[in-house]
Amino acid sequence: MASDNFVDYVKIHCTSGNGGGGSTHFRREKYIPLGGPDGGNGGRGGHIIVRGNAQLWTLLHLKFKKHIKAKHGGHGSANLQTGSQGADEYIDVPLGTVARDMETGEILFEITEEGEERIIQPGGRGGLGNNNFKSPTNQTPRFAQPGEEGREGWKILELKVLADVGLVGFPNAGKSTLLSVLSSAKPEIGDYAFTTVRPNLGIVKYRDYRSFIMADIPGIIEGAHLGKGLGLRFLRHIERNSLLLFMIPADSNDIHAEYKVLLNELKQYNPELLHKERLLAITKSDMLDDELIADIKKDLPKIPYLFISSVAEKGLTELKDLIWERLNHD
Repeated sequence: MASDNFVDYVKIHCTSGNGGGGSTHFRREKYIPLGGPDGGNGGRGGHIIVRGNAQLWTLLHLKFKKHIKAKHGGHGSANLQTGSQGADEYIDVPLGTVARDMETGEILFEITEEGEERIIQPGGRGGLGNNNFKSPTNQTPRFAQPGEEGREGWKILELKVLADVGLVGFPNAGKSTLLSVLSSAKPEIGDYAFTTVRPNLGIVKYRDYRSFIMADIPGIIEGAHLGKGLGLRFLRHIERNSLLLFMIPADSNDIHAEYKVLLNELKQYNPELLHKERLLAITKSDMLDDELIADIKKDLPKIPYLFISSVAEKGLTELKDLIWERLNHD
């Protein structure tokens, strides 16, 4: 995933089509000079529809397309003919996209399946023709209903990365290195904080041609749930992961304390994240001997853990086995 092309947040102005007006036509034929009303209804204005597309992984194509308009519906006509329906406008988005109303912040819907379609801005209804208003006391209504105007407004589209495993850790915990070793993804790697500023996805191959998707997401810092660092951008993506792999380096001053900080940031952002399956990987463990490993084990969180080294490729097979087992257990 090329980070320069990854866009996970866009604002778009949506204008749906106006409904067509109803017709006030009266039936006039050679042998029926005083025919009744036969004005047709107006056509519906075009909707603006968001559609899931599994081939997309970014909202980049919408970054410079801020205004989206649908077509207007046609007017009704004689012989009870309904006006043409305004053409709908489709917005293709990656799976995991959330639509919000910009003014209220309300979540409108989420797109999670290929081909799923949801209306983000409905078109105006067509007006009724005069045929709809005839009655015993008014057999020649000379009026019809105008079409309903379309709606317009700003909407927000946010992408929450869909992955089986999300990597959770402070900046420089080795998340990008692990992803680059386990998959063909090529995230930027450096010996400084916030090397990763956008999510990276990698397909991790497992036994018997099976695989799972791993997401390397920008690192947390304390206060991330308040928007510090890259906090909210990170935490939005972690919501859609099935399993969370916490990564803490072996040279940390206090592994248990770091884990508690990470866990607290998730809790403060969304308490439901605590219900996700959690694993712990102690990274950079190639520098440890058996005595140090035994000492560290005395004060680790009560969750499944492994000591790994991406550079030395230590414990990686065991890590994949553990992830696969936890993803597929009943």
